[in-house]
Amino acid sequence: MGNLKTRLILTNQIHVLRAEKKITQQELADKIGVTRATVNALEKGNYNPSLELAFRLSLYFKKNIQEIFHVEENHEL
Repeated sequence: MGNLKTRLILTNQIHVLRAEKKITQQELADKIGVTRATVNALEKGNYNPSLELAFRLSLYFKKNIQEIFHVEENHEL
């Protein structure tokens, strides 16, 4: 086992869900209480949300967190 490291890669469907609702990043940001820059960073995968923010998104989109966020394991040596 030695140097085996597991890195978790988080992806999301926020841009798809937002497009389905036909709302802008700013409109989503206003609904969930964050800035547009935060929504942009989430969509690009540059920011992992807090648990509270993940639940806010879940409630807003009426989806389970697992339907919005996907986790993959990346095994590195």
